[in-house]
Amino acid sequence: MPKKIILIIVVIIILIAGGGFIYFLNQISVPVSGESSEKLFLIESGQGVKEISANLKKEGLITNDFVFQTYIWLKKQGSKLQAGEYDLPQNLNMVDLTRVLVSGEALSKERVAKIIEGWNNSEIADYLSQFYLEDNKDQNRSEEEIKEEFKTEFSRAVAVTDSRELIPEKSYSFLIDKPADQGLEGFLFPDTYRVYKKSETAHIIEKMLDNFDQKLSEDLRTEIKRQEKTIFEIVTLASIIEQEVRTVKDRKLAAGIFYKRLEQSIPLESDATVNYVTGKQKLQPSYKDTKAESLYNTYLHPGLPPGPICNPGLDSLEAAVYPEESDYLFFLTKPDGSTVFSKTYEEHLANKRKYLDD
Repeated sequence: MPKKIILIIVVIIILIAGGGFIYFLNQISVPVSGESSEKLFLIESGQGVKEISANLKKEGLITNDFVFQTYIWLKKQGSKLQAGEYDLPQNLNMVDLTRVLVSGEALSKERVAKIIEGWNNSEIADYLSQFYLEDNKDQNRSEEEIKEEFKTEFSRAVAVTDSRELIPEKSYSFLIDKPADQGLEGFLFPDTYRVYKKSETAHIIEKMLDNFDQKLSEDLRTEIKRQEKTIFEIVTLASIIEQEVRTVKDRKLAAGIFYKRLEQSIPLESDATVNYVTGKQKLQPSYKDTKAESLYNTYLHPGLPPGPICNPGLDSLEAAVYPEESDYLFFLTKPDGSTVFSKTYEEHLANKRKYLDD
């Protein structure tokens, strides 16, 4: 091969290598954004560099995850990235970003709380008690004692019949038609929340009530009023639908069935209300369970129960407002979570034998 060609190839290689090096330096030294506002970023315990870098790119905190992985490898920092929640300024370059994630200096003062659709107030208290434990560890008390302290405080707070006892500066219009003896079950809207560490219980509850106020749109409120129903009735029925049915379409059909039963003075016979009474989570409560005496037991008492049995999500609230009419009068939930609808009691019994009987 002529020396001139070899020289050209060498020059090209040097240029490519040099260009790559310049690109690498540019990537690690130039911020992705000029924005100084912060983004919440989570590194979960056990996550590796590859997964962390992919998440950083997804959040727009870096532009090239391969370059980030390479830089971490060159600096031998892969095992030093600290798990936790970070408030990361968007104008950090990779060098500064790595320093922050290794030092943990931007670990957030907030944490993410994910409240699941269908949790009742007791389940929310149990979930949040873990956060309280992390904030209040005490060598003189067991973990269970600390968690029980929070659960007791939270349960008392959400049992208030007037939200102004917790949040004096606010009055929520959606609670106006709530019976005077009912607490806040049903109105702690399920969602993902950012909550400051060591937040007061009232502040957490306020976030959930504020969210409910926002999610219950004016269109929904207008339609509820047009139907001459109350928000409390809608939330109560929605809480049953939330526990009974999974899909949006099936929830609307179930709502239509429940309204038909109410109109015809047929007991709702909701297994979810029985489970609320017994504290069990059975797909099909026993005959003995269905006889448990409680106004919440809709096998024994016609009409809606005295109040919600859980905190429903938006899909269930909308199903209660916009039910779908059908010829069905019965339904059951199969072990796989799907719903089977029936027009007659005989058909319903046949479906129970087919899908639920051992």
